Amino acid sequence: MAITVPERGQHGENATVAAVDGGRDTAEAMALLGRARTVVDPALRAAVDTLPDSMRLISGYHLGWLEADGAPSAVGAGKSIRPAMVLAATTAVGGRPQDAVRAAAAVELVHNFTLLHDDVIDRDHTRRHRPTAWRVFGTTGAILAGDAMHSLALRVLAEDPHPAAAAAVRRLADCVVELCAGQQADCSFEQRTDVTLAECLTMAEGKTGALLGCACALGALYAGADAETADAMDAFGREIGLAFQLIDDLIGIWGDPAVTGKPVGADLAARKKSLPVVHALSSGTPAGAELAALYATGRPLSPTELAAAADAVDRAGGRGWAQTESCDRMAAAIAHLAAAVPDPSGADDLLALAELVTRRTY
Repeated sequence: MAITVPERGQHGENATVAAVDGGRDTAEAMALLGRARTVVDPALRAAVDTLPDSMRLISGYHLGWLEADGAPSAVGAGKSIRPAMVLAATTAVGGRPQDAVRAAAAVELVHNFTLLHDDVIDRDHTRRHRPTAWRVFGTTGAILAGDAMHSLALRVLAEDPHPAAAAAVRRLADCVVELCAGQQADCSFEQRTDVTLAECLTMAEGKTGALLGCACALGALYAGADAETADAMDAFGREIGLAFQLIDDLIGIWGDPAVTGKPVGADLAARKKSLPVVHALSSGTPAGAELAALYATGRPLSPTELAAAADAVDRAGGRGWAQTESCDRMAAAIAHLAAAVPDPSGADDLLALAELVTRRTY
């Protein structure tokens, strides 16, 4: 399969499909996630099992393995997109995915450390259709469990005898610093009325793109790739991460609660400066001014006002811009991948996962 690089500005769903040479069936991509969970889950559980009992319970609950009382849970864990991308990136660069299982587990531990902290910071009440860990175990417990999972991630890599482990530890540690900077910027935006779209994109790259980029770079390193190739794979993952964030921001406004597990317009209710919102606020349109007025109220928005805010984002162009920008980011990602992968046939799984991430519906 040849990696087709669409032109920047080739917008719409067809651009994304063209980027992956016609696309892959969603069920097949979901099967990749399932296989990644099967391979990585034992390493993930082994790491979490080393935690003290209280933090093991909180982590197990957050990961969907346990109920609050410690009984096994049927909720199930998340999609495992990031571990799957580690393994697929290893394959794409010509390595063996089984060599990168520890790296995949480390990336998933970091991802869930950030989710535990994000839920506390954002005061989110639900995740995966049940109460968030801080709501069940308290803020302190959730924060400390997240800290422990971060340390576990680094230890999993530090104890890996693979030759790439040392470089992987450095990349993952740098990534966590970038994640924290992105989260801090996101929080600071809530107190500002002058957030620019460029600032918002930089924040999203740090908060979301950095870990997907790191996942792909670690996969390349575990395949024996040089730093230049790992950097190109990092750039691929970052662009996919930005595309992911753009769609996630759309879901945060127009997502179906039955799918997301969160209330309608949750991001608007929280006055989040998400990408489509910032585009709308900076549009100079009457609809943008309407949105700014709603965001300026010092009280919770009513259901009618939430609907009006979502409509204002749409009329100000935020929805259409985010959809188009997501496709452009996918095109940029494919260009980086084409530069990094010597044998395009090895990139099938990675491309399928990228398409799955960027073609979610809301």
